[in-house]
Amino acid sequence: MRVTHYGHACVLLETDRARILVDPGAFSSGFEGLTDLDAVLITHQHHDHIDTDRLPALLSANPGAQLVTDPGSRDTVAGIGFESRTVQPGDSFEAGGAAVDVVGGEHATIHRDIPVIPNVGFLVDEGAFYHPGDSFFVPEQEVDVLGLPTAAPWLKAAEAVDYLRAVAPRLAVPIHEAVLANPAMHHGLFTNLAPDGTEVKVLPRAEQTAV
Repeated sequence: MRVTHYGHACVLLETDRARILVDPGAFSSGFEGLTDLDAVLITHQHHDHIDTDRLPALLSANPGAQLVTDPGSRDTVAGIGFESRTVQPGDSFEAGGAAVDVVGGEHATIHRDIPVIPNVGFLVDEGAFYHPGDSFFVPEQEVDVLGLPTAAPWLKAAEAVDYLRAVAPRLAVPIHEAVLANPAMHHGLFTNLAPDGTEVKVLPRAEQTAV
């Protein structure tokens, strides 16, 4: 598998059979010109995961791509004139030739006074890559490559380390870092505290990387 990180939560996953873009949000850049996508997947409705200003042009440039949303994002994309396939935890579907399993269900708690919204994670090709969205959900399947949330209002560094250890992937690629002025400090923490057998690899922005 090849992964391109467009900043924050947005990643392009490429296999020999499929091109899948996950969470093209407001804090990401460089994904606008992508073509030949098989699917665009949205984990939840927050604007840093779904940029409704740039999504229409992206979908217009990829007329064959299926748009897949969590229940909370369904009305968001309908409001800008697009239909989507709404998925729930436990669902499975194909994107191009890749198998995608839907897991999770809820966004991590930001604060007890803020309602918890839906959030789904996407396991691609039986755990070859896992994007959890904004959650700490640990799937039953083994995960080869984890998109590891790095910083957020719902997340502190110790929780990210604990999540990394709970999933224990072969490789962790830090994502969801745009709220940090200096993400290298967190990256070093992950490297030093990763479980045995897990490598942490920071992906260069908008460059395809074999994982």
